[in-house]
Amino acid sequence: MSAWRTSLPQASTAAVQVDHAFFWVLLISGLILFVLLVLIVGFVIRYRRGSPAFRGPLPKSFKHELEIGWTVATTFLAIFIFWWFTAGNGLPPRAAPDQLEVHVVAKQWMWKTQHPDGAREIDALHIPVGRQVRLVMTSQDVIHSFYAPAFRLKQDVLPGRSTELVFTPTELGTFELFCAEYCGTQHSHMKGEIMVMTPAAYRAWLPRQPHGDTLAHEGEALYARFGCGACHAPGSQVRAPKLGGLYMSTVLLRGGASVKADDAYLRTAILEPRDQIASGYDPIMPSYGGVATASDVEALVAYLKTLEKGGEP
Repeated sequence: MSAWRTSLPQASTAAVQVDHAFFWVLLISGLILFVLLVLIVGFVIRYRRGSPAFRGPLPKSFKHELEIGWTVATTFLAIFIFWWFTAGNGLPPRAAPDQLEVHVVAKQWMWKTQHPDGAREIDALHIPVGRQVRLVMTSQDVIHSFYAPAFRLKQDVLPGRSTELVFTPTELGTFELFCAEYCGTQHSHMKGEIMVMTPAAYRAWLPRQPHGDTLAHEGEALYARFGCGACHAPGSQVRAPKLGGLYMSTVLLRGGASVKADDAYLRTAILEPRDQIASGYDPIMPSYGGVATASDVEALVAYLKTLEKGGEP
């Protein structure tokens, strides 16, 4: 792939795919432009004033064939490019068994990251080379955008919602991280670094970092603080869905529809519980929007994901 490289390093598998697709589309666009320029120049010369070229009307059948031909050809070319990008480059890769999940919280004007064992960083992200990384991102205030040019990654980070990026770093080194969405007066200072390390160096680095509780432990404390067990715990006087084993199960909704209880569903159930009401239950749960911060929601979701069927709550 060295022939397709740009001045930027290709520090992830996504970078190679994006560069490859970019140059192929550039080549196709260049060929189309070249054909159009040749036709324009040819017509200008052939049909210049005073030339003996035939200027009568085209045969009707030929005219229709020409119009249908270029319309069909360009339509199929556009459909092919769309299919190529969505099927080959637009879909996120499948989750690897050893996938590393890192939570990212954006706020004016910094990036806060937290690793699975509770290690925390500000304006920095350390990750091991060759291991698939899943970034789960949310914002505490306004819209930000996580932009890492060397990895060819860019994703909006939204308040009240969670967005994700999945990639595999392939080169060791330190790479720049930016916010690519204007987010306030100090937007230009919202920068950071992504350090790609060997797996051994990453394992040695983790214990030396400032640690807090893991997200799941934080979520467990928030679950108790918000009094969620008053309705969801076994034996509760309030009839509410049980949360053990809920994650990634199929939930039947009012009206007969069903939905998979993934991360997005759990966040919606916390912030907008009346959007998707489980069948057989009354819409009595209050919204925690404005009560739980973006970090709180991520912690609660992490805790709910650890609950096994038949366990607490």
